Amino acid sequence: MSRVAEQVTVLIEPAVAALGYELLGVEYLPQGRHSLLRVYIDAEDGITLDDCERVSHQVSGILDVEDPVRGHYRLEVSSPGLDRPLFRPAHYARALGRRVRLRLREPVAGRRRLAGRLERLEGDTVWLREDDGTEHGVPLAAVEKANLVYEGSPEEEGHGTTGGGRRRGESTSG
Repeated sequence: MSRVAEQVTVLIEPAVAALGYELLGVEYLPQGRHSLLRVYIDAEDGITLDDCERVSHQVSGILDVEDPVRGHYRLEVSSPGLDRPLFRPAHYARALGRRVRLRLREPVAGRRRLAGRLERLEGDTVWLREDDGTEHGVPLAAVEKANLVYEGSPEEEGHGTTGGGRRRGESTSG
């Protein structure tokens, strides 16, 4: 996590919690005048657009006063989605047994991108088993970005057919 993301997390987490949401994490993507500050929130019953607006309004006020981000940026408040990002050790622990995709700050086994099943979490190391059975121990500090991989049925992922042989978006009227 970047220094800016860490600072923003510390500043906004109490406010997000006071609104009744869990702050999953913060991403800061510096891109000059088009920088992006993305805040991921969650709740037991899921997240709606109204929830994102409520948190965005509160967080905007805090960021305007504290000013932890230099220059121009766009604030985006989002639900975690199907490819839920993993930020904290507790997120990895909840994802044990699931498929994940990791982008690393430094290579492990000569690679900076790994994908496979999350086998276990030992201290500050996450263990990942690739499809070919290769297992990698990756220090959490080496992880730049981690996401769950959605494992729905082919129909749910938009492959194949649904509804009696029709493809998604096709009409039955004729």
